[in-house]
Amino acid sequence: MSLKDHVVVSSVIFLVIFVLHGLRLFLGWDVMLGGWEMPMWTSWIVLVLAGYLSYSGFVVTGYLGSK
Repeated sequence: MSLKDHVVVSSVIFLVIFVLHGLRLFLGWDVMLGGWEMPMWTSWIVLVLAGYLSYSGFVVTGYLGSK
C-alpha cells in the first residue's frame, strides 16, 4: 500500500467518525463505554478534529482543492 493510499483510507475512516458524531449530536444518541456515558460535549471536539483530519488528508492527496 502506497503512502497516498494509506492517507486516503485514513481520511475515509475519519470521515465516517465525523459523520457518526454529527449524527449523534443531531439525533441525540447516547453512547455508553463500559458503563460510562460519554458526554455530548466530547462529540463536538471529536467532530471538529475528525472533520479537520479527514479534510486535510483529502487535500494532501489531491482529492480536494486541486485543479
